[in-house]
Amino acid sequence: MKFKEKLVELTQLRCFLAVAETLHFGKAAHSLDMLPASLGRHLKKLEEGLGLKLVARTTRHVSLTPAGEELVEEARDLVDRADRFEEMARSMEVKSSNVLRLGAIDSAAAGLVPQLLTYFREIRPDIQVTLYEQKTIRLLPRLSSGRIDIAFVRPPEVRPPEIVFRSLFHETAVVAMPSDHRLSERNSITIPELADEPLIVPDRRSRPHSHDLTMKLFLEAGLTARVAQIAEEKQTIVNIVSTGLGLAIVPKWTARLAVSGVNFVPIEVKEGLALNKLSLAAAWMRGTRDPARDALLDCLDGRLSDIAESA
Repeated sequence: MKFKEKLVELTQLRCFLAVAETLHFGKAAHSLDMLPASLGRHLKKLEEGLGLKLVARTTRHVSLTPAGEELVEEARDLVDRADRFEEMARSMEVKSSNVLRLGAIDSAAAGLVPQLLTYFREIRPDIQVTLYEQKTIRLLPRLSSGRIDIAFVRPPEVRPPEIVFRSLFHETAVVAMPSDHRLSERNSITIPELADEPLIVPDRRSRPHSHDLTMKLFLEAGLTARVAQIAEEKQTIVNIVSTGLGLAIVPKWTARLAVSGVNFVPIEVKEGLALNKLSLAAAWMRGTRDPARDALLDCLDGRLSDIAESA
């Protein structure tokens, strides 16, 4: 097989990996913050450069070809090596102690981060904090590659050994429902009362903690969740709730998104159970020194009880 002179670009490989992970062009493009048409062009150029068909696509189905399945791990290795190279190059520069790159999942970005930064700016106004909001599965690779310095995430079941996870507290889950729903003015609600309600649930591949929380709450009540719609982002989920298509179990801090026409009602669970909780942790690279990051952690430790009360 004779390759063309210009084989691949990293963007093309990232597009291929996103499609391989999601098996959906729209979701893959969204994960890379690009249009599906642009992703398709990059993938086509990759296939033309290699002289191989990597993805089989019909109007209803996307799958990897045998060649695509064989090359996906090699592609992932190339991208990981490129990321490590970039991180090594960056580490050769003197990192400014006055800049901190912070990653956060959406509920933490809505609840924890604004409170924490208010306190932090009072004691360290000299440190500039830049915020990157994404899902845990996107933040951890950025942490490993050095593109962010610290992240507030859901701790995964399998934890990368190179990353330190410090548990902070548990976010309380609530039910998001249309303001005109018969239960919207209640002080609390039980899961059996939601038995026949259609639910908007996050995709488990991208948000396993939130997805599993909904399923476990219904399972504990001896019920099966009636899933009416799968959605990706919390903002999207709450917006769908506002249209009346269903209810959603979301972190309490999601209420700060302030979507018109949606009420948030606490969930009442049996005494002794903590099923209506979502764990939140701070994560950073093991064995690294970063004065700005450590200053933020010190500030967080001093204010943690105050912040946790609102979660």
